Amino acid sequence: MRLLCLSNGHGEDAIALRILQALQRQPHPPELAALPLVGAGHAFERSGIPIVGPVKQMPSGGFVYQDGRQLMRDLKGGLLQLTLAQLKTVRSWGKSGGHILAVGDIVPLLFAWYSGAPYAFVGTAKSEYYLRDEAGLLPRRTWFEKLESLWGSVYLPWERWLMGNPRCKAVFPRDRLTSETLAQFGVPAFDLGNPMMDGLEPSGSFASDAAADPNPPLTFVLLPGSRPPEAYENWQVILEAVAGLVTSLPQKLRFFAAIAPGLDPHLLHQTLASNGWHPTSSPSPTPSTPPTYTYHHSTLSLALPFNDCIHRADLAIAMAGTATEQFVGLGKPAIILPGKGPQFTPAFAEAQTRLLGPSVILVKRPSRVAAVVEALLQDPDRLQLIAENGRRRMGEAGAAARIAQCLMTQMQ
Repeated sequence: MRLLCLSNGHGEDAIALRILQALQRQPHPPELAALPLVGAGHAFERSGIPIVGPVKQMPSGGFVYQDGRQLMRDLKGGLLQLTLAQLKTVRSWGKSGGHILAVGDIVPLLFAWYSGAPYAFVGTAKSEYYLRDEAGLLPRRTWFEKLESLWGSVYLPWERWLMGNPRCKAVFPRDRLTSETLAQFGVPAFDLGNPMMDGLEPSGSFASDAAADPNPPLTFVLLPGSRPPEAYENWQVILEAVAGLVTSLPQKLRFFAAIAPGLDPHLLHQTLASNGWHPTSSPSPTPSTPPTYTYHHSTLSLALPFNDCIHRADLAIAMAGTATEQFVGLGKPAIILPGKGPQFTPAFAEAQTRLLGPSVILVKRPSRVAAVVEALLQDPDRLQLIAENGRRRMGEAGAAARIAQCLMTQMQ
């Protein structure tokens, strides 16, 4: 079997790659190829999965949906020509007898349908939790939001038609609630978990480090997002919240910053210095000794591995998408702050509260974060609810392997 994977974003690429690597571990693995519809797809190349067809990094970084002003920039950057060439590639793949795996939203799903090939779909962008929870429909404010609820599913009728097409062999929604809803419309939906929760194991040193501290401080992970320049603005907002925590909370505090590889550490260091944090480690630290900054009786460390950050932390202060979801999936609470975008806008933050429910707490001003954290720490019942909710909404690890095995069966 020959399988072409379509994805449309950085997070989608990561999820797709986990599934493709799980497919490679199958007894009779398919011949794999990838076509990232957004970005250059370096993650696939580094993993030895060939890219077929044209790819290009667009000015918007894939956030056309969150900010319509970016669409004109992408069109000037060659979006239309790129899309036509990519459609030609998937059509050719289908005519040659290949199969398609679409990962993301309606865009790769539509490409998969257009190919004429048998296809499967991993839906990363939508969840029924945007509209309802286990108790019923969520209250919606605007007439459009109310109309959205009347469609019967977060997936619109034309999306369900694409997923219910006879050539669509399997659909893998991100949670059980969405799987059960799609199944009611005749979609071949499989509830196998969310690959976002795969590969999050901490490093070997994590357990020993944690056990060595008999009286650990209250620990936060800071998640400013991954795309510049937005992440740098988010970083400043988060540090304002951190300043309030340091001056308001009586206990010893520790902060870990989960910094994406594409961000410039120098700019982050400058912002730390301007906010009163002073370095206490060497100017050129090794990965095992990340730079540490001090402020009063608190420490803030940069450059720790992401997995260690989220496992060591008790809470998150977040202005990110996927990273926040992964943290919540560990059963921990996240305080989120709205930004200017293009990704983490007030609308995105509000939608994230519906997606993740009580596991995220939207605080509109950084100065209010300390009071919210104090109230949360004094409510053990709420913390238990958050732990159960996060694991239920994000699922257990191992989804990529389960999806790979199902794909091998359904695509034969």
